Amino acid sequence: MSVRERELKIHFSPGHVELVQEDVYTPYKRVLVTGATGLLGRTVYKEFQNNDWDALGCGYNRARPRFLRCNLLDEDAVRSVIQDFQPHVIIHCAAERRPDVVEHHTEAALNLNVHACATLAKEAAGIFLLYISTDYVFDGRNPPYGENDAPNPLNMYGKSKLEGEREILRHCPGAAVLRVPILYGEVEKVEESAVSVLWDRVQEGAESCTIDHCQQRFPTYTSDVARVCRNLAERALQDPSIRGIFHYSGKEQMTKYEMACAIADAFNLPSSHLIPLTEQPTGAGAQRPQNAQLECSRLELLGLSIEPTPFKTAIRDSLWPFLHDKRWRQTVFH
Repeated sequence: MSVRERELKIHFSPGHVELVQEDVYTPYKRVLVTGATGLLGRTVYKEFQNNDWDALGCGYNRARPRFLRCNLLDEDAVRSVIQDFQPHVIIHCAAERRPDVVEHHTEAALNLNVHACATLAKEAAGIFLLYISTDYVFDGRNPPYGENDAPNPLNMYGKSKLEGEREILRHCPGAAVLRVPILYGEVEKVEESAVSVLWDRVQEGAESCTIDHCQQRFPTYTSDVARVCRNLAERALQDPSIRGIFHYSGKEQMTKYEMACAIADAFNLPSSHLIPLTEQPTGAGAQRPQNAQLECSRLELLGLSIEPTPFKTAIRDSLWPFLHDKRWRQTVFH
């Protein structure tokens, strides 16, 4: 797991100074995490860093001071980072993952979701490259979807991620793709996740509000995904057959309305003001699949999956810092 080196250190004590040699353990496994400033990337970075990996995170607009600033559309910059750091593994989390934004800013989204994939993959010779993709590559009409089922994305976001998968696997045949559904986890602001964004509607219960009760979703905790990423990376360093497409998903099926009610229940908050919307409004942005449930047997058969954290447990861990009334924390956690 680590290499052992000898390092000189100065020890001070009252009236005495001593120069001693000590063993220093340095992780020899290096991982580069793109999109390390994002919802999933932060958690992936932390997962590797906390488990004996030398982790380097890169981002762009929000990178400094914690992470390396790198424009993934700049081939020379990408090549320089990889040559300087020499990672054993790259986890490619960076993406434009908001379907409505992709629909309206298609060119910029395609640059990040497709062209950056090609750039990374071309530079990843001899490196295990893991690309984070989405259940939106499927149309949601005939679930569940296995790794070998034919994709048929309904919106530009799904199409761009599918093209990203193809670029990754075309330029780097030893790479892997991990498709995941709607994500939630530790957020810097509640708008960062399509799950946690429901929080304001739950917490501000004075006025009634309608929430989608049509599309079936499988909210998935970023900490669970990060552990699966590490499982794949560590196995891949031992076994070159770890390549191609994998699926991972939470197991609790919910509409957005049911998620909001579960969030309210997790914090002992009322939910009577939440109203289920059983028809899709016209002009409701990018089309979403009705039910793109992922079948995850490949990871499970390889012993690389993990049991998903229960939604109410994980959502409490994610959202309690955003409670208006911190006294609720005592009610919920004790």
